Amino acid sequence: MSERVQTAETLPATRRMTVAQAIVAWLANQFIETDGKVQRVCGGGFGIFGHGNAPSLGEALYEARAELPLYRGQNEQSMGFAAAAYAKAQLRRRFMFCTASAGPGTANLLTAAALAHANRLPILMLCGDNFATRLPDPVLQQLEHFGNPTLGVTDAFKAVCRYWDRITHPAQILNSLPAALATMLDPADCGPAFIALPQDLQGWAWDFPEAFFVPQIHRIRRAAPDPLELADAAALLASAKRPMIIAGGGVQYSQAVAELTAFAKAHRIPVVETIAGRANLLWDDPLNIGPLGVTGSDSANAIAERADVILAVGTRLQDFTTGSWSAFDNGARIISLNAARHDAAKHRSLPLVCDAKTGLVGLSQALAGYRAPAEWLALAQGKRAIWNAYVAGNTGPRNGLPSYAQAIGAVNDRCAPDDRVVTAAGGLPAEVTANWRSLGIGTVDVEFGFSCMGYEIAGGWGARIAQAETQPNAETVVFVGDGSYLLMNSDIYSSVLSGHKLIVVVLDNGGFAVINKLQKNTGNASFNTLFSDCPTIAAPFAVDFAAHARAMGAITQEVENMQDFGAAFDRARAADRTAVIVMRVDPHDGWTDQGHTWWEVGLPEVSSRPTVDAAREAQATGRTRQRQGL
Repeated sequence: MSERVQTAETLPATRRMTVAQAIVAWLANQFIETDGKVQRVCGGGFGIFGHGNAPSLGEALYEARAELPLYRGQNEQSMGFAAAAYAKAQLRRRFMFCTASAGPGTANLLTAAALAHANRLPILMLCGDNFATRLPDPVLQQLEHFGNPTLGVTDAFKAVCRYWDRITHPAQILNSLPAALATMLDPADCGPAFIALPQDLQGWAWDFPEAFFVPQIHRIRRAAPDPLELADAAALLASAKRPMIIAGGGVQYSQAVAELTAFAKAHRIPVVETIAGRANLLWDDPLNIGPLGVTGSDSANAIAERADVILAVGTRLQDFTTGSWSAFDNGARIISLNAARHDAAKHRSLPLVCDAKTGLVGLSQALAGYRAPAEWLALAQGKRAIWNAYVAGNTGPRNGLPSYAQAIGAVNDRCAPDDRVVTAAGGLPAEVTANWRSLGIGTVDVEFGFSCMGYEIAGGWGARIAQAETQPNAETVVFVGDGSYLLMNSDIYSSVLSGHKLIVVVLDNGGFAVINKLQKNTGNASFNTLFSDCPTIAAPFAVDFAAHARAMGAITQEVENMQDFGAAFDRARAADRTAVIVMRVDPHDGWTDQGHTWWEVGLPEVSSRPTVDAAREAQATGRTRQRQGL
């Protein structure tokens, strides 16, 4: 790359290009240095062309297809999911762009943008918009607002993006593109960036400064802790008799796993994991006490309710982590080490706003000589041993239809340390979080920041594209329920077309069984969740998922029991392309029934059902443990 670098003195003054050509050329010349390795910060993109982006942006992307490979998506929403999963697998150091046409193509990206925003993930959306001149208005797929002609579909993205702009003059990209990239690479502000590109403006030519296209190397900022904040955090932690560390996804994004492990070991502090922080530690690490919260473990939740000082590292403290803020003693003090000020200041936390790696090193130095009482760690480890025995039984043999946990355990037994597991929404995030034994650091992607159905297969595809760049021999395993499969499945076809193999495990429980469980747990009737309880269904019909996936080019197997499932998974590992395994599981029994904290959901204050009234009273009792103050 160094051979391409030119000095300002040798550069021509300007280069006449279209706006689309300039955007693509600039993207192709942005690089990132990570661990001494320099590569393009943009790994390529996902695109579906229409009249709003094909003629100009499409032409520019064709010319740059070697530098910025464009993957053809089947649905704009799933393209966004794939881009988010790619960014997560790349630890937010690289991203993919998504391009969609004006109107519904762009609108389809809204959910994916919200997912990326909730999960603090960088994706770049380059989307078509109405004509800048407005001469042909109203045009196909344009939404007209009678009192505001500037308002359109693209404005909807302002609520779900960290950076938003609409380009109305070619010169504006000189500021907008660097600002968007700076946002996506900032550990504190990281999230999706959206740039609206009017259809006519994409093709407008302008004399762009040649200096704009000089290759540039970026690095991820590591913010050092403020000395006073660090001193306060060290003093509080040094006073702890029962300290605990909550390890979130930010630990992985900071590449601070080694520092976290060293910190916990040096100061003898037990570690629990959030959903996003799963696989910060290996499952058998003596300091790993298990996953925390609503979908957690009895072991982690038992020490959480006893802890007097909690060091939360790289977590936004979502309600599934905190048990809607009931998981901790009301008198417990929280130190929140986070790159984002917004997350570091939650719930009366003592903030330590900094990078996780530098912050943990600095805090450890300030705590020199401090070690938590040995009996506290022994108590935590004893709780974890009990939980491990529960998981072994939960994933083991049982009568009747197989369970989610059994399928998870069977896959776990057959996975290698580098294999990546992906799931989202429904009952599988809880079951994977509680039952999965992490074999490799950073190998678990449970999308529960936005709990978005449809992420599973699309996210698996995006993760596999990232994984293929560094670990081509590893597998990407997707767990998906029948409900999410029916919602979004077409990236099975995408994975086959692009040669990015997935192993997709489809677990069919006859509808949205986890919401059916929620209905029953809150005293409601089973209604419109399982296919069997939908009054508008004339006659239930079983979908042939194996035949459906086979029609998209996958190798498929349908099995009825766990013995056949294990053998089917072994065959899927040996397959040369995407393989799909389908198995019916029990919609009612076999759920993980331990490890859950209280969780607040909205319940009706007036109901004709006594069971709903009883559930509301039980929730009111649970609310008495809820930590007050935001």
